[in-house]
Amino acid sequence: QVQLVESGGGSVQTGGSLKLSCSVSGDADNEYCLGWFRQAPGREREGVASLPSGGGDTYYRNLAKGRFTISQDAGKNTVTLQMSGLISEDTAMYYCATKRLSCFNWKESSDFDSWGQGTQVTVS
Repeated sequence: QVQLVESGGGSVQTGGSLKLSCSVSGDADNEYCLGWFRQAPGREREGVASLPSGGGDTYYRNLAKGRFTISQDAGKNTVTLQMSGLISEDTAMYYCATKRLSCFNWKESSDFDSWGQGTQVTVS
């Protein structure tokens, strides 16, 4: 069982930046995909960015390209989402999640089986 704990959310003005962190612990498979998702009130959960635990390519939804950066520390215990140029549409609860093996079809939230509790991001 994988445990995920997000942190770093908060309130920020339009154009500001936030750095979200996801602490990964527990019995993670040797290879997994870690994704950041978000869900705004009344909207479906959507994938924002992902990366494979073993390194390699990172993946971004179009809305995140050029503004958000996903990265992993060397110990693979923390995955961060650095967000800049925030706009009101970025207001949402942000979640990290893992799924086994690759990041194929990473935008599909139903493929992910371990989730954190979420951290709120508010942009005004």
